[in-house]
Amino acid sequence: MLRQYELVERVKSYDPEADEAMINRAYVFSVQKHGSQKRASGDPYFSHPIEVAGILTDLHLDDRTIVTALLHDTIEDTLVTYEEIEEAFGPDVARMVDGVTKLSKIEAQSENERAAENLRKFLLAMSDDIRVLLVKLADRLHNMRTLHFIKNEVKRRRIARETMDIYAPLAERIGMYDFMREMQMLAFRELEPEAYDSITKRLERLKEGGHDKVDRIGAQLQLLLGSNGLSVTVSGREKHPYSIWRKMQERHISFEQLTDVIAFRVITDNTDDCYRALGIIHQHYKMVPGRFKDYISTPKRNGYRSIHTTVIHSENARIEVQIRSREMHQDSEFGLAAHWAYKQKGDAGDRQAAWLRDLVEILEQSQDADELLEHTRMAMYQDRIFAFSPKGELHQLPKGSTPVDFAYAVHTTLGNQTVGAKVNGRVVPLRTPLENGDQVEILKSGGQSPQPNWLTFVVTGKARAAIRRFIRHKQRDEMVALGEKLYEEIVGRLPADLAAELGDKALKAALKRLKLEDRAAMMIAIATHRLLDSEILEALIPGSTTSEGLAEAHPRQHAPVSIRGLTPGIAYELGECCHPVPGDRIVGIRRTGAPIEVHTIDCHSLESGQDADWVDLSWDTGSKGGTARLSVIVKNQPGALAAVTNVFGATKANILNLQLVNREGPFHTDIIDIEVDDAAHLMRILSALRGLDAVAQADRV
Repeated sequence: MLRQYELVERVKSYDPEADEAMINRAYVFSVQKHGSQKRASGDPYFSHPIEVAGILTDLHLDDRTIVTALLHDTIEDTLVTYEEIEEAFGPDVARMVDGVTKLSKIEAQSENERAAENLRKFLLAMSDDIRVLLVKLADRLHNMRTLHFIKNEVKRRRIARETMDIYAPLAERIGMYDFMREMQMLAFRELEPEAYDSITKRLERLKEGGHDKVDRIGAQLQLLLGSNGLSVTVSGREKHPYSIWRKMQERHISFEQLTDVIAFRVITDNTDDCYRALGIIHQHYKMVPGRFKDYISTPKRNGYRSIHTTVIHSENARIEVQIRSREMHQDSEFGLAAHWAYKQKGDAGDRQAAWLRDLVEILEQSQDADELLEHTRMAMYQDRIFAFSPKGELHQLPKGSTPVDFAYAVHTTLGNQTVGAKVNGRVVPLRTPLENGDQVEILKSGGQSPQPNWLTFVVTGKARAAIRRFIRHKQRDEMVALGEKLYEEIVGRLPADLAAELGDKALKAALKRLKLEDRAAMMIAIATHRLLDSEILEALIPGSTTSEGLAEAHPRQHAPVSIRGLTPGIAYELGECCHPVPGDRIVGIRRTGAPIEVHTIDCHSLESGQDADWVDLSWDTGSKGGTARLSVIVKNQPGALAAVTNVFGATKANILNLQLVNREGPFHTDIIDIEVDDAAHLMRILSALRGLDAVAQADRV
């Protein structure tokens, strides 16, 4: 385990300006908070974050990343809170530690779950700051190095499989081949122990039989290239067991049939020298056809650049040679992490894969470290987020998605029955945008149905389609119901003797005259005012509207049309001008092709509707719930607004909106929207407001 001063010296060796005091504080903080916790190896738990920090010093990462590594398990495994870390080490470190914690929570859900590629995408998306991802990869690498201490074989194999399927490919995706190779090696040893032992022993025998074969061939390549005027560094090695085993599986061959088990790396000063070295090697040794790849002119998706070729050495052995510049080598070993330590100049964007181009451009154009850290974001998957259910099911959604979108992503029925949501354990409004890593619990009720206003904030096509479909069906049903009520009101105008003649036969004849399919179609036409009242009467009793005074000769008493059981926004619209509530005397304005507009009887906007058809409406007994708008003139003094809101609390009226619209001298005018039960409830609220010393005037708008 690294001692405190050793860790600080490592960081200072490549970053003399590093905050030594902060690193020291984080080291001590981690040791104290993890206390007597132990790892499976029996070592103190704090040895793990310290070793993770040590791994990251090899990447020459900044002091805040090292501090994050030291603290990365404190929120999850100790009593430390986000706020404590933020206060002690600043918001940047706290945010990164929180990011690593979220990644760990997702990792813990992976036992019963989903495709590895989805989780890799999630991890990339979660890592808004690339440093979070680097800490997580270093954390996994150290856990793999100590995997053998875990006694439970099932758990060891699960961790190894997860590493092989998720973390090693993720390291490769961002070009960190050194991390990738070691993770694969350690996971392979656990998952295929017999194959690992067999290949390892054969490599040892090969090394013993060839004595110094690798060193000898490496020296020959060095001499060959040096004598041709190139300054290069040549290193050689046997390929690692997992790489050999994978080739054996892919080609369906035995170890003895595998010829290119030795690989050499030639590091040059620049790109031109890479091609010169290639030409010299191909002139001197025979190239194996089909075994040449130029990743310099055509880099891999993750930005990897190198030339790969396989040649027949004079000792009649196939050897693989990788040729790259020093800059390319730095990138290939540490991937994106290399850019944190070495801000290379030049148009790196042109040689990076598309999904990294923006990121690299930001990295290289940054003027200083702070700008670099502030603006660096993963360029991949910025248009989507990943959220998961309490059971760990992962769902990919467009950016801006809400709990309602999440509910519909799980199942249409769940979306339709949504009444509320908890995000990360807290109840939130349904229009709350979700963030990466959020755990979403949907609260449902069998009696709930989609609300029209959901369409104002949902973003997924599935949610919008389901809500619209439900509203269309509900709208049809309610329009039929409203049409039936209006039909009864229209028929009620007829004399009793004529009304008595109206039966199924008369209705069928009327439908034929009106060219309508069925009774429902007729009721919808009545509700949307596509048929005039006179047209209905004429179709039911031909001549009833042309015989003078017939329809009005002996009109029967009829009650106002009740809107009970109908839904605002679907069968009718409440006037925004007067905000009618149950208990108000109301009338409806009928306009062709639109829902009925409901207004209070004294609403000023009715003057503009003189030419429209009116219908007498009622709330019916027991109707509850509505929105009222108040204008309250309040004294401009401390506590005045609190006194007003206390009235709403005492009278159980919920505030929906409060807006200061005018400030004049010692008074200010507020417009307040509140939820009330009925008109009587509203009058009690107004009376209470008018009784306050702080209120000069209170009126319903």
